[in-house]
Amino acid sequence: MPTPSKPSASYTTVATPIGELTLVASETALTEVHFPRRFGRGSQVPRGDNAILARAAAQLAEYFAGNRTSFDLPLEMGGTDFEQRVWSLLREIPFGATLSYGDLARRLGTPKDARAVGAANGKNPIPIIVPCHRVIGANGDLTGFGGGLETKRWLLVHEGALLV
Repeated sequence: MPTPSKPSASYTTVATPIGELTLVASETALTEVHFPRRFGRGSQVPRGDNAILARAAAQLAEYFAGNRTSFDLPLEMGGTDFEQRVWSLLREIPFGATLSYGDLARRLGTPKDARAVGAANGKNPIPIIVPCHRVIGANGDLTGFGGGLETKRWLLVHEGALLV
């Protein structure tokens, strides 16, 4: 019996107020979002379009226009069981709210794992849609973010979670 082939992936770019984002998706799920200049030039993923990329681009446009507070997209995120648990909790942080790494660790039932939560947060392959930007330091400080702290600040101000 032949092995089923994995759905092929393609990418597209979308202009946003925080710069051009690169979206990667298979025919069945969004798999990656890259901040400007973060998508590898040596990538084997071809430029293209499919229904998932079109939906993701449309929903991001609505988000940046202030007309969307959550995303409704099929996602496929590789990662360890722990990373999957952290990423699932990220999706539960409401628009306009923030949590600390320690808060997330407590919600996981592992209160001493704030650093591990931070590491998993940093490996999130679908930022913004899986809102890792909503995680801040225990003292309220903005901490590391793949898109840069100014981008994190912009996203939190946009959502009303951080005052200008």
